[in-house]
Amino acid sequence: MNWIYLVIAGLFEIAWAIGLKYTDGWSKLWPSVATVALMIVSFYFLSQAVKTLPIGTAYAVWTGIGTVGAAVVGMVLFDEPRDLIRFGCILLIVGGIAGLKLTAAE
Repeated sequence: MNWIYLVIAGLFEIAWAIGLKYTDGWSKLWPSVATVALMIVSFYFLSQAVKTLPIGTAYAVWTGIGTVGAAVVGMVLFDEPRDLIRFGCILLIVGGIAGLKLTAAE
């Protein structure tokens, strides 16, 4: 169950990272409110996951999910670069996440 919490936390991290783009430097009220709410939910699920998962593993996986997700969503929504080096780096992050999952004690 803790890995599910961690994935949920990671998905909410993607959402709040993208939300930051819409806050316009925290100058827009409702996008800012929504982004803070997404942050709180993300941190809540992360806190549930680290009850039993190693903190280093959980934190790395959480940020990895957020990094990969934000990069992919950025490519789709904001027309960010889509070059081979970028995809290769994303694959390295995914490989690291998978490796940490495989080596984590529960």
